[in-house]
Amino acid sequence: MNLTDFKALITGKKILCAIFGHKIVTSRNITNHLKEYKCTVCQMELTNDEEGDITHLTPELKEVNEALVSFYQKKILVKQH
Repeated sequence: MNLTDFKALITGKKILCAIFGHKIVTSRNITNHLKEYKCTVCQMELTNDEEGDITHLTPELKEVNEALVSFYQKKILVKQH
């Protein structure tokens, strides 16, 4: 597969999502209320923002989610002991 075929494939998937909508699945649970989502067609990543709305997953939000996972796991461990 050459570069032009690859670009056409990527563009084709984005067009499918633009026409028919994204097929979103939960890719990761951060906490009980926060989740990360991913489109199975175009691989776009989404997450919940501070207001609970779904937004694009930026590098900054990815770092925030990583910190929340760490804090949440520590909280669960403390509750178990």
